[in-house]
Amino acid sequence: MGRFEAGGGNRRMQLVPQWYHFYMAMNLRLSDEQTIALRRVASQEGVSMQEAALIAVDEYVSRRSKRLDSAIERVLSEDKELLDRLAQ
Repeated sequence: MGRFEAGGGNRRMQLVPQWYHFYMAMNLRLSDEQTIALRRVASQEGVSMQEAALIAVDEYVSRRSKRLDSAIERVLSEDKELLDRLAQ
């Protein structure tokens, strides 16, 4: 089987290289203002615009997870008595 294949019947259709399925590829459409801001930050950090965008995604995902953990901890502490009664 080659890099690009197409077939019918029992043959598997493969129109993209195998490595493509291991990484997520996407197009990110930014406004002019967002592009300028991303370019400026990337330049200041000494990284590519792609690397700056990846860092921003990682930070966003990390913050969301931390906010969720914090909310759970708050509910567990503020509603401890109620949760204890419900557990009985």
